[in-house]
Amino acid sequence: MLSPLIKDILSAPADLQEVRVRGWVRTKRDLKNLVFVEVNDGSCFSSIQCTFDRSAAVGAAVGAALGSALDAASLAALEGLSTGASVEVWGRLSPSPAAGQAVEVAAAGISLIGEAPAGAYPLQKKRHSLEFLREIAHLRARTNTFGAVARVRNRMAYAIHEFFQSRGFQYIHTPIITASDAEGAGAMFQVTTLDLAALAESGKAPDYGKDFFGKKAFLTVSGQLEVETYATALSRCYTFGPTFRAENSNTTRHLAEFWMVEPEISFAHLEDDMELAEAFLKELFTTALTSCAADLAFFDAHIEKGIIEALQSVVASKFVHLSYTEAVRELESAGSGGRFQFKPYWGCDLQSEHEKFLTEQLVKGPVIVTDYPQEIKAFYMKQNDDGKTVRAMDVLVPRLGEIIGGSEREDKLDRLQARMQALGMEPADYGWYLDLRRYGAVPHAGFGLGFERLILYITGMANIRDVIPYPRAVGLADF
Repeated sequence: MLSPLIKDILSAPADLQEVRVRGWVRTKRDLKNLVFVEVNDGSCFSSIQCTFDRSAAVGAAVGAALGSALDAASLAALEGLSTGASVEVWGRLSPSPAAGQAVEVAAAGISLIGEAPAGAYPLQKKRHSLEFLREIAHLRARTNTFGAVARVRNRMAYAIHEFFQSRGFQYIHTPIITASDAEGAGAMFQVTTLDLAALAESGKAPDYGKDFFGKKAFLTVSGQLEVETYATALSRCYTFGPTFRAENSNTTRHLAEFWMVEPEISFAHLEDDMELAEAFLKELFTTALTSCAADLAFFDAHIEKGIIEALQSVVASKFVHLSYTEAVRELESAGSGGRFQFKPYWGCDLQSEHEKFLTEQLVKGPVIVTDYPQEIKAFYMKQNDDGKTVRAMDVLVPRLGEIIGGSEREDKLDRLQARMQALGMEPADYGWYLDLRRYGAVPHAGFGLGFERLILYITGMANIRDVIPYPRAVGLADF
């Protein structure tokens, strides 16, 4: 039978019920014959205090709860105890005189399960830099910071499924290996079983007809194109899984492997897409505020002050809508004195500094920018009648900038084919995708949310490598 988690024990009544606590030692403190051991099992931010009396004659207050003195094995285990060791503690739950928690364990015994020698264990009771913790990513979840990140990440993943499932969406598993580039940017990781090193030595060109899939194959950059096929059969679908970008970007905002949430809705236009995106973010932030309150309090106090207020502000806001043309006009006006590092102009791809100005200075809240120039957006976005812009949207939030990107999809076969040809794409390679416009075409729309960007925003962490368990980036594929 599974033992209760510390989060459940801490919320139990202090009625002297017998409990067993299993976890890892955070701290050990000696005070004459009393020993106080903080144990954490990762189920919540808080640890539970376990109080031991080493005296032969058990003290009155503790003795009343324990009923007997510690045995020799428990005394020996206490002597060898150090930070990081795994333990099992048994005793009775009693009211805690310590501040910060209602109950503690008046311990009757302890078993040392796994040692963590103080001279070797790298996570001693002190503040460690995030850079150092990235070097021991296999242990960093035991710290307050990364334990909290992991719990928030877990709860947000669950909340994403709750949001879509409650609205009639079907969860679709799209392929990791693909032959098509959904974004048309070419930044893809190739997958092959050919011996490329041997081919290079021989001077022969690779024959991909002899490769595993009989053609060039890659890791997916997006599941969007595939989930569109199901949305045009099941009406509302979403995919949530890993995607890969071979961009040579060694920054605090980029990963080579990250998770994407991509809903797709049939019989929908850009306005429906924007409404869904706003409701989606507000529900996720509300869930974070209510279900991850202790972890967010830690982030607010120790990582970035004001994040709770910032999340509450987004939830309470009505998202402002601006066209790209209006946004650029505002940026040009504000940037006339050299305010921006990158000069804004109509046709430019908005930079982070531009996005933050729009949200933090102009609107002072979340913004949805729409109708971008088609030259800076993907081939599948629906073209406006002006012949210059597409029905795209980016959701911008203060502190981060873009958090969601989406669009209405081009549902006219001739327009989509013409756009692909203009970009030098081979329509024959996307015959299956074009079939969605040949047979029972409908207006449809969707968006993409980078899951790590979401966690970055909620936690206030500064580096995206710190919100995924094992980051993959340029020159980084450890663990």
